[in-house]
Amino acid sequence: MNNQPQTPGDPRQQFANLQAEFKQWQDEQQTLADSDDLFKVRSANTWLAEAATHQVPKMLFGKFWYEGELCILFADSNLGKSILAVQIANSINRGTPIEPFEFEAEPQPVLYYDFELTSKQLEARYSREFADHYVFRDDLYRGQLNDMEMPDGFANFNQYLNHALERSIVQTKAKVIVIDNITYLGTENEQAKDALPLMKHLKVLKNKYDLSILVLAHTPKRDMTLAITRNDLQGSKMLMNFCDSSFPIGESQNDNSLRYLKQIKQRNTEQVYGAENICLCTITKPHNFLRYEFVAYGQEWQHLSHKREPLSDSLIEQAVAHKLEGKTLRETGKAMGISHQKVDRLLKAASQKNQDQQ
Repeated sequence: MNNQPQTPGDPRQQFANLQAEFKQWQDEQQTLADSDDLFKVRSANTWLAEAATHQVPKMLFGKFWYEGELCILFADSNLGKSILAVQIANSINRGTPIEPFEFEAEPQPVLYYDFELTSKQLEARYSREFADHYVFRDDLYRGQLNDMEMPDGFANFNQYLNHALERSIVQTKAKVIVIDNITYLGTENEQAKDALPLMKHLKVLKNKYDLSILVLAHTPKRDMTLAITRNDLQGSKMLMNFCDSSFPIGESQNDNSLRYLKQIKQRNTEQVYGAENICLCTITKPHNFLRYEFVAYGQEWQHLSHKREPLSDSLIEQAVAHKLEGKTLRETGKAMGISHQKVDRLLKAASQKNQDQQ
C-alpha cells in the first residue's frame, strides 16, 4: 500500500474533496426535500423537473380560463354573470365548448356554489314556463346555503363556511368549482381586509385538491365612458393579486342587449381578447336554457359612452337659422357638417334657452 503523504495539489486529494463536497450537497438537497417548513425550497432545476411531470393546463373556457387557475369573473349587477357561469359549468361538465371558445379538457364533475338564486329562480331560467326542464348531467352539483345555526366548534361563520366548502369538495370529488358569488363568502369581503384571507383560503384549496376555481364578483359603479380595467373590481388589488386570471362582462352603451367579454389578467396565455378585440354576446333563451350567444368581435371604445361637448351659442344660432329656412334635421346636419341627432340637441338647447329668458 502506498502510504506516502498527499500534497495539496495531489489529484487524489482533489477528487476526494470533490466527492465530499458533492455528498454534502446531496445531503443538503435531501434535507430541503424532507423539510415540512412553511416554504418548500428546491433548486430551480428541481422545480422544472417536477413541473415536467404535470400535464400542460388545458382550456376550460377558451383563453379566458385554464385548468388549475383561480379565475375571477366580475361585472355590475344584472349583466348575466350567473347566466354565463352556469353555461360554462355545463359546458365543462358535458365536455362541449361554448362557440367560438375552445374547450380542451375531458368532461368532468362540477360543483357550483350558488349564493344568489333560489331553486325556483333556477327553474325559471332552465325550463319553459316552469315545465319541460333542461336536463343537466347528474354530476353537475349545486350547493345552496341551509338555513341553520352554526354548530359548536367554530370560531365564526367564515371558519364554518370554509370547512363546509372543503367537505363538499371532498364528497363530490369535483375538480372544477364555481363560487357565485364572492360577496357571500365573507362578512365584508369587498373590503381589502376580508378579501385577503378569503383568497388565501381558496388558493390553499386549489393547491391542495388540484382544483380549477371560477369566482364571481361585483363591480362598484363605474364611469361608462372609460374602458374596464382591473381597478373596476371591488377589492381589486387584493383579489387580483391572488387570482391567476380574470375577465369582466361589460354592457354596450350603444345597444343594451349586447354584452362583451374582455381579458383583464392572464398567466397561461397571451392577451387575445383585449380592448381591441372584445367578444360581443347577447343573452338568449331559444328553448329551456338561458345562455350567452356569441355575436362578433369588436373594439371596446365603440361600446362606451361618449362625453358630449358643450353646445356653443354659435352652433345653436346656426341650427335655428336653418330651421327658420324650413330645413329638416338631416338637411341642417348636412349643411353644418354634423349629425342630425346633434342638430336636434342644438334646437332643444335653443328652446330651453328661450324658456329660461322668459
